[in-house]
Amino acid sequence: MCDAFGVIKEKNMYGKKVKGIARTTFVIRPDGRIGHVFNNVKPEGHAEEVLAALKNGNKITEGEGI
Repeated sequence: MCDAFGVIKEKNMYGKKVKGIARTTFVIRPDGRIGHVFNNVKPEGHAEEVLAALKNGNKITEGEGI
């Protein structure tokens, strides 16, 4: 599933390159399509960022989803 959503990324851990999961949030529209993607998120304050984006109308309209 990670490959399907493109969240496996190369990371640098203690000077060694490894593959890992990038912190990513997907907003799924009612029709089941991806409406918005938040990449490289940090846990602190992220929930508020997503809620603010949804409340401010930063929603993808029909036909613009990924």
